[in-house]
Amino acid sequence: MNHHEISQQLCLQLGDNTLILAQRLGEWCGHGPVLEQDIALTNIALDLLGQTRMYYAYSAQLEGQGKTEDELAYFRDAHQYKNVLLVEQKNGNWADTIARQFFFDAWHSLYVTALVQSTDTALREIAEKAIKEITYHLRFSSDWVIRLGDGTEESHQKMQAAIDQLWVYTGELFLPSEIDNAAAAAGIAPDLADLQSAWKQKVEEVLTEATLTIPAETYMQRGGKTGVHTEHLGYLLAEMQYLQRAYPGNQW
Repeated sequence: MNHHEISQQLCLQLGDNTLILAQRLGEWCGHGPVLEQDIALTNIALDLLGQTRMYYAYSAQLEGQGKTEDELAYFRDAHQYKNVLLVEQKNGNWADTIARQFFFDAWHSLYVTALVQSTDTALREIAEKAIKEITYHLRFSSDWVIRLGDGTEESHQKMQAAIDQLWVYTGELFLPSEIDNAAAAAGIAPDLADLQSAWKQKVEEVLTEATLTIPAETYMQRGGKTGVHTEHLGYLLAEMQYLQRAYPGNQW
């Protein structure tokens, strides 16, 4: 693959991550524990959608087949999505959502910070626009992990249960796909292995302050980057894509 093909595929992978997580967070709209946090999650979802649009628009431009960001979002099937399994997991309770967000934010912050050094000028510009938003996302999710972990007995138990349940999906963040390897070799994106120790250090730092136990090393789930997903993604896409598939090209 040449540089354009690598960047095109990488943008799809990155955009799929942010789109699916944004859709999950959007499900909280009107259901948050308090109004302030309801609005906060909605704003984070909108940030992620904005990042998705930039990734998809650039991917479509590089592919050169006249596709749009809407086509990439609404007219691909589950096996064509390359997002990590973590982001498609169901919202569960507030602690489950926060744990999922924290694990992803800690990775996302490191990844996009490194992407600022990309040899691809357009990707560099996307990273520069996104980094401030992602810095806020990580601060928000970190603060909530600490607040719940070091809170009441019930909140501590629920936060620990969420950390334990979602831990098995974190390994895929650092498991390189063919595109990840090609992008790292070309200087387009960071080597995922270079980010893992910093991610673990950040996670341990926050969990320790939250009086939570770091899960033991275990088998990690994988498959999302190769299009093999949990059953949750199919249901999510069915809801997200329904209107455009029922009425193609329909606009507000």
